[in-house]
Amino acid sequence: MRTLIIDDERLARKELQGLLKDFAHIEVIGECSNAEDAKKKIEQLHPDLIFLDIQMPGKTGFELLEDLDYTPKVIFVTAYDEYAIKAFDVNAMDYLVKPVELPRLEKTIKKLVSETSEKPDVDENLYEKLGLEDQIFLKDGDKCWFVQLSDVKLFESEGNYVRVYFKDQKPLILKSLNNLETRLDNKVFFRANRKHIINLKWVVDIESWFNGGLQVELKDGMKVEISRRQSAKFRDVMSL
Repeated sequence: MRTLIIDDERLARKELQGLLKDFAHIEVIGECSNAEDAKKKIEQLHPDLIFLDIQMPGKTGFELLEDLDYTPKVIFVTAYDEYAIKAFDVNAMDYLVKPVELPRLEKTIKKLVSETSEKPDVDENLYEKLGLEDQIFLKDGDKCWFVQLSDVKLFESEGNYVRVYFKDQKPLILKSLNNLETRLDNKVFFRANRKHIINLKWVVDIESWFNGGLQVELKDGMKVEISRRQSAKFRDVMSL
């Protein structure tokens, strides 16, 4: 797994990199000392995994994750244990307390490899992209729906789940937004930011937003921010 180490302490980065050399599944492709540099490298390199410190100068590790459009698997490495609950709220694979000990790291890597091997990559080209005329089956608890995608205005990530907005319903399904994105026709369903995919047919208004981003308004009045990184793609999609 292509891996980045993100920690403001140089010694901590070097120690972790030394420990990871013994694991054949891990390929360290870089290291970063702050969130700003990490965001650039993550968007450029698209690593499979990051080892992420929480307390860093400038933005914290949690704030970095909120800024990302592409989110790799995350293992937090920190000197503090009080963030553990919040770490798992953002779907971290694991939470390591410094100084990292080899037996504990081995357990984490074993868990990571096991979960990855249980979910083999599927060639998305084996499936036709789903467009507006296609229908999907949704189940949330005891309730079920058969929904035409033209009626779906928005998909919203909530951890390992996605909330699907259509008509007056918004069921929660066990699916990652990244996985869902590979199945949807990107000419119609656009990844607005890390948390949202919007149906472009529902967009009725667009305005400039903070930091070079955009904000779109949907037919029902709901507003969704398009990140700065995705705004350039949005302009290309919507332009002649």
